[in-house]
Parts: sequence; structure tokens; C-alpha cells
Amino acid sequence: MTLFSFTKANTRPLAGPIFLVLMVLCAGLSSAQAQDDDTLRTETTVVQLNVGVVNKQGRAIVNLSRNDFSIFEDGVKQTIQSFEPTEAPFSLVMLLDMSGSTVNFRQQVQASAIRFLDALKPEDRVAVVQFNGKGVKSLLGFSTDRRRVAYAISLATGAGSTPFYDALKFSLRELAKEGPRRKAIVVLTDGIDTDVRRLDTEAVSRAQTDADISTAIKPEANPALNAVLNEAARQGVTIFPLALPSGDPKRLPLPDPLITAKYTAARTRMQLLADRTGGAVNEINSLDQMARIYVEVAANLRTLYTVAYQPSGPHPRDGKWHEIRIEVTYPELIARTRPGYFAR
Repeated sequence: MTLFSFTKANTRPLAGPIFLVLMVLCAGLSSAQAQDDDTLRTETTVVQLNVGVVNKQGRAIVNLSRNDFSIFEDGVKQTIQSFEPTEAPFSLVMLLDMSGSTVNFRQQVQASAIRFLDALKPEDRVAVVQFNGKGVKSLLGFSTDRRRVAYAISLATGAGSTPFYDALKFSLRELAKEGPRRKAIVVLTDGIDTDVRRLDTEAVSRAQTDADISTAIKPEANPALNAVLNEAARQGVTIFPLALPSGDPKRLPLPDPLITAKYTAARTRMQLLADRTGGAVNEINSLDQMARIYVEVAANLRTLYTVAYQPSGPHPRDGKWHEIRIEVTYPELIARTRPGYFAR
């Protein structure tokens, strides 16, 4: 679908170029099945998508209706079961990396996170979670009281290791208690998970040459990553990583191939978290950009529609990838959503 200018619908300036898709595979999980991190099993499949629509200039179109959307799965048109406009509230986890790598700029992190609250809508419910060498800790459950949320952010502290994926799993468990709301996680981190890095170190240590090192790690095959992706898909959670420069492989002081491979794999996984949940990685190239990027993410949330459908095909558990395409009535617009899902 090509892009052209559009004047019929109201527009809103985009704070960031990437829009989102959320996919939920929900229903009928037994408690035993819920313990299986790596496999998403459902009796009835409902796919939920968060969708952004833009015109040629990259401006968000925010006044479309249910009848303006068409959804296709594997090329087959689907029946839309539910639709929420861009004004619908979110349940949002603010996930803060308080490991040793962020010690030197805590004040900037906290000030930027607090400014983020001002860009949300009053009905948005926000929880604050930190992770550091002592583990993962909830600083505040979901609340619309911005003063309480800001105070919780000011309490964030710590040092030590980085249980990044444990923190994502914890956040998803908290979001599961929020019911059928729109959901997102905004996580500020360098993405260098301590346990995952240990596995990556083992992988590159077996490499025989520099060429082998660059391909030794398979980022997409990591069990912790896939556990998070499957649970995010089940609930329809979008993940927005705010990537700190300390995890950027291009900024390493010593370009050692072993270290570069591990940092590259970590950044690739952050990109997968965003792409597979319909979010976007926001690169923080300097600390003075942090507050602006937080506000951009909040602005992007405000431009999303949520559309859900039950697939017409007989594949609730076939384990295969199913491609999603979404179109809008006006050919001069483009809808952005996640590319598909694994039906497990």
C-alpha cells in the first residue's frame, strides 16, 4: 500500500516513526499450562492488535472507525470482533533498570520517567517496577494517582546485576491482573541480561574463528526471550524498550569480537521484543534525549487503535507462523501492526 497525503481525517503529529501491533492469544489456560513459559496454548484464539495509522507525512490519523479497518490472516479476510479507538486507556508498567550500569545517571532516569507521566491520559493506570542485583521489585501497583507514581519512581535504586527478562516476566504477571485492558511495558535498560549474557559467553567461547564468533549466538532462540514473547502475545502487551547507550555495541571502548557479539545479540533481542509485540526500540544516544524519548513513547500510545478478531482457520494450536495484514478504507493511508504470530 502506498502513502499519499490525506486531509479527510484529523491528524496528530507523530512523536516517533513506528506504530504498534498487539497480538493476544487468550482463553482457556489451565493453571498447569500457565506455568509453561515457552509454549502458548489456547482453546479459543483471539488475536488483538494495536494499530497505528499514518499518512504520507507520517502524521497519525486518530479519528477512524471500526468500519474503516480490514484484517487479513494468511491472506484470508477476518471478522473484527472488537474495536477500541485511540482514546481508550492503557495499563502500563514503567520498568526501570537499576543495575550497576545505570548508577551514574539515576537522577536523569527518574526525572525523565516522571516527565513521562505528564504525557499520559488521566485514565491510564501505571505501575512502577525496578530490577537490579537484588532481583525484581514492585514499587507501586497500578494507579491513576500521578503523585504516588512519581514518588514510587523517586524510590527506585540499586546496583549489581541485570535480571532483565525476569523483570519482564514479572511485569507481564502484574499486567495479567488488569483484565481486558490495553497493555504496554516501557522499559529503560541497556538490555544486557546477566543470565542470558552467561549463555552467550558459553556460545562464543566455542567459536574457532572470528567469523564463527559473529554467528555463534542465535538471539532469537533464547528461551527467556521466547517466554516473554509468548506471554506478551497471550495478553496483547506491547513492549517499548528505551535502549541506553551503555548497551550499544557500536559504543564499546574496546572492539573485542567476543564482547561485540554479546552486545549485538542483546540489542537484537531488544529489537525482537519490540517487533514481535508491535512496539519500537527507542535509541537513547545521549542522556539529554531521555526525557524527550519518554514523551515520544507516550505520544505514540495515544495514536493507537485496538482491533481484535478470532481467526477463521482451523489452527488454534498448529504451532505455525500466521501472517497478519491490516488495511484501512482510504488507500492513501497505511496501517502499521505486528507482522503475525505463532499459534501455540
